[in-house]
Amino acid sequence: MSCKLTQRFVPGYLDGELDLSRTIEMETHLETCGDCARELARLQALRAAMQRSSLAYAAPAGLRERIRLSLPSSAVPEAREHASAWRPLAIFRWAAAFAVLALCAVMGWQFIAGLRAPSPGRQTAQQNDELIVAEVLASHVRSLEANHLMDVASTDQHTVKPWFDGKLDFSPPVEDLASDGFPLVGGRLDYMEGREVAALVYQRRKHFINVFVWPDAAAPISAQNIEPRQGYNMTRWSRGGFQFWAVSDVSAPDLAEFVRLLETRIAPESK
Repeated sequence: MSCKLTQRFVPGYLDGELDLSRTIEMETHLETCGDCARELARLQALRAAMQRSSLAYAAPAGLRERIRLSLPSSAVPEAREHASAWRPLAIFRWAAAFAVLALCAVMGWQFIAGLRAPSPGRQTAQQNDELIVAEVLASHVRSLEANHLMDVASTDQHTVKPWFDGKLDFSPPVEDLASDGFPLVGGRLDYMEGREVAALVYQRRKHFINVFVWPDAAAPISAQNIEPRQGYNMTRWSRGGFQFWAVSDVSAPDLAEFVRLLETRIAPESK
C-alpha cells in the first residue's frame, strides 16, 4: 500500500471502519513508514485532546435574566408550567427508546453470533472460501484503482520470476502466454490469507488479468467454473503444489481459455 493511499484511509482505520484485508495492509505499512505512522499519531493526539477538553460554551450569568425580562410577564409562568409538564413525558420517551435500542442490539448480536458460530466443517470451509473470494476481488480492484498494478513491469518471464527471489518464501511459477494472446506484463507482491503472495499480471487486449499464487496443494485440482462477482470473472485451482486465483473483467470464455493454457504450461508437481 502506498503512502498516498495509506493516508487516505488513516481516518477510517482510526475509527475502525476498514475491512480486515485493508486493516492488515494498513498495519503492515505503518510498521515500516515513519511518515504515515506520524500522521496516525497526530490524529490520535487530536482526538484525545478533543475528548479531554469541553467544547460546551458557558453563557454569561446575566443572559438568563435578560431573556426573562424581555418576555411578557404572563409568558414566564406559562413556559415554566409547560416545561414542568413536558419533562416527565420526555424522560419516559427517552427511556423507552433506549430500551428498544438495547433490545435490538442484543437481538442483532445474537443473530450475528449465530451466523459466525462454527458449524459443520462444510459450512466453515464455505465461509473461509467467501473470505478468500472477498480478498482476491478487493486486491484486484485496488490494484487498478491505486495505480499499483505492478512492482516489476516486464514481458520477460525470466525477469519477472527472479524479481520475487528474496521477497517471498517460495518461487512462483511464471509463464508467458504472449503467443496465445495473453502476454505477461509484470508482477507485484500482494497480501492474502495472512501472508504475502505473488500477483502475476497478464493482459488480454485492454484488459488485465491478476493471477494470485501461493503454496497450497489443498485447493481444487482443476479450475472450477468461472464465477461472476461484481462485474468481474474469477476462478481458482491448484497445480504443482500452488493455489491459483485468476480474476479479471475479460469475458468468461476468455478467462477459461487463459486458465486452460496456464494449466498446461505448469508442471503437475512443484520443482
